[in-house]
Amino acid sequence: MKHTPRHLATLAVAALLNLSAPAQSPVAPPPPTWPELSSVSHVVVPQARGFALAPGRTPILVDAVAAEVELLDQAARTTLDVLLTNPGTSRAEAVLLLPVPAGAVVSAFEFEGSAAEPTARLLPRDEARRTYDEIVARVKDPALLEFAGANLVRSSVFPVEAGGRQRVRLTYEHLLPIDGGRVDYVLPRSESLSTRVPWHVKVDVASSAPISMVYSPTHDVEVLRREAKHLALRVRPAAEAAPGPFRLSYLLERDDVTASLVAYPAPEIGGGYFLVMAGLPATLEGRKHQLKREVTIVLDRSGSMAGEKMDQARAAALQVIEGLAPGEAFNVIDYSSRVSKFAAQPVLKSREEVLAARAYLDTLRPTGGTNIHDALLEALRQPAREGYLGIVLFLTDGLPTVGQTSERSIEALVHAGNVHGRRVFTFGVGLDVNAPLLDRLADETRAVASYVLPGEDVELSVAGVFEKLYGPVLSDLELETLDASGQLTTRAVREVLPARLPDLYEGDQLVLLGQYLGEAPLRFRLKGDFLGTPRTFAFEFGVEGASTRNAFVPRLWAGRKIAFLVDRIRQAGAELGANPIAVGTDLFTDPRYAELAEEILRLSTEFGILSEYTSFLATEGTDLGHWGGLLTACNAELDKRAVRLRVGAGAVSQSRNFNEKKAQTLLNYDNDFWDEQNRLVSTSNVQQICDRAFFQRDGRWIDSRLIGGDGEVAPAEVVTFGSAEHTAMVDALASQGRSGLLSLSGDILLDYQGRHVLVKNGAGE
Repeated sequence: MKHTPRHLATLAVAALLNLSAPAQSPVAPPPPTWPELSSVSHVVVPQARGFALAPGRTPILVDAVAAEVELLDQAARTTLDVLLTNPGTSRAEAVLLLPVPAGAVVSAFEFEGSAAEPTARLLPRDEARRTYDEIVARVKDPALLEFAGANLVRSSVFPVEAGGRQRVRLTYEHLLPIDGGRVDYVLPRSESLSTRVPWHVKVDVASSAPISMVYSPTHDVEVLRREAKHLALRVRPAAEAAPGPFRLSYLLERDDVTASLVAYPAPEIGGGYFLVMAGLPATLEGRKHQLKREVTIVLDRSGSMAGEKMDQARAAALQVIEGLAPGEAFNVIDYSSRVSKFAAQPVLKSREEVLAARAYLDTLRPTGGTNIHDALLEALRQPAREGYLGIVLFLTDGLPTVGQTSERSIEALVHAGNVHGRRVFTFGVGLDVNAPLLDRLADETRAVASYVLPGEDVELSVAGVFEKLYGPVLSDLELETLDASGQLTTRAVREVLPARLPDLYEGDQLVLLGQYLGEAPLRFRLKGDFLGTPRTFAFEFGVEGASTRNAFVPRLWAGRKIAFLVDRIRQAGAELGANPIAVGTDLFTDPRYAELAEEILRLSTEFGILSEYTSFLATEGTDLGHWGGLLTACNAELDKRAVRLRVGAGAVSQSRNFNEKKAQTLLNYDNDFWDEQNRLVSTSNVQQICDRAFFQRDGRWIDSRLIGGDGEVAPAEVVTFGSAEHTAMVDALASQGRSGLLSLSGDILLDYQGRHVLVKNGAGE
């Protein structure tokens, strides 16, 4: 049912009242005797799975969950439609257990078929915990421990016929926390990689103030409809089976640039980790775009471009030219052994110039070698139009073979010769390209590199990038950190990524990650060209709200940091490639690069983040107890791939991984990456849960905090599942929001209160 803003506002008031009232708000008065769990055969936790309470029974399967979420300012209404299947041969009497946010109020519950009047109620925290303990004791399955300590909704008994299906629908409402202008929504779900039930999530956001940006750090979302005060979005189909809670934040517009900060405390680094999200105005209607684009399309017409590639490149160039707005400028530069130009300098778009460009493109014929250096030189040295943002779309399908061919020399040209600050968006067509070089050219100029694999369409790739470059809003960004007196300081934050801030186009948003030092408020100054006018935006954020529940923040930071470190090693490989004498040289005898490699390995183990260089950590035979051996393996992989591999499928796959990870804004529980054949691979024996990472060995999960010593890690004590000691651990971890650390199937060796504790989960093996 669609709710009016007035109705949702009423729900918000009801939720407020509930915060101070006992948490007992059933849809209908509970029956005189609430059925004991001993009278049912199954329990279903949609966030995890079904559990059979009766011995010998087959658990009910959760086939799918549809979540419809309606948000109005701070009021949230969540409806879960749960589809169940009973694969067993007898009728199942089941109850639904639903972990929910604090302050939730149940407003509807229904199921199919004849049974007692459907009811559902929020259990007080103590009763919720007793319910968990009773079920865990009966099924002896640690999976339920992930939600111990959470608020819990319990339904009345409903039937699921043998071999049949049942649809259960439950709605709850609650108030969302707000931090300044940021509103946060969380839909609890299991982080376990073994839970692969698809969740079809749709969210409708209505606000009394314009919405600057919406961001999910956990799931890839697609905005279906956007208005200043209204958004409709969904989790993309490819992400519906992704594990972990669904998190969503939106910022209310306060200024031309709106920003907010989320923090995670980490005393071991002297402060913690932070994420700053910043959004542009919700709408720019009526505001003149003074910053126009000057686009130069640089086309490779060497002999290897013959055929379909050349046809697609011509079509892409024409599509870009025709897509420019009146008053914007363009040029075409084409190159093989020599370089030619459509015009001496970019010309303003007009009907006559577009027709002339079409005729010029028709004359291009592939022939000769590949003079990348001189083509870039011509593109960058063109006179610039004042007040325009210079953009170069640079296409190549091969290595530099004519003129200056040194990778380092071409990099130096862009570094020193880009006097007008043009953005060089590179496109590698096929696999015979120097991928690290194309990455460097783009990275150096606040642009991105793209790769068109064999069989893919060049025109579609170029059009996809160019479409995102509509309406430059904020360019030449710089971030400054200030102290309490307003002076620049280097002592408040460090390791901010990305180090070079990108331009922001209409519809873009900025996500910064870094480390903060101390507990003082963070003060930032963001400077840039806003719609053609120099502007400065000041922000101040407190870190007193830092929480270990924000574990996604250090994980995202670590992913970006690893990409940054790997790229430094990849770029160092250009020196070896240019020096035949260095063929047998070991880059990691240099202390600078040895330190980079060790930091890559440390971050990979600490946060459970794998890449093509550290995937050996997931291999069963890898000895996690000997750091020296792990470092040797990491150095070997970095040397073989990052340093030596400059061209071919493996080089392109590394570039695809680099470009995704350097700007990572989404968690990657599966540790997906592109392998040497450009196939997407993942792993299931490295688990990120709560704010820890675990590696699986011989059915045992090992806490990443115990990796890095020399020799096998031995437990200081052993705790058995279900014992009094185990219950005490659950209580302690639940109070920190970390009970999920005990929910893994199999034995768990973890760092607990400074001790190495082995938790024996015999039933989970």
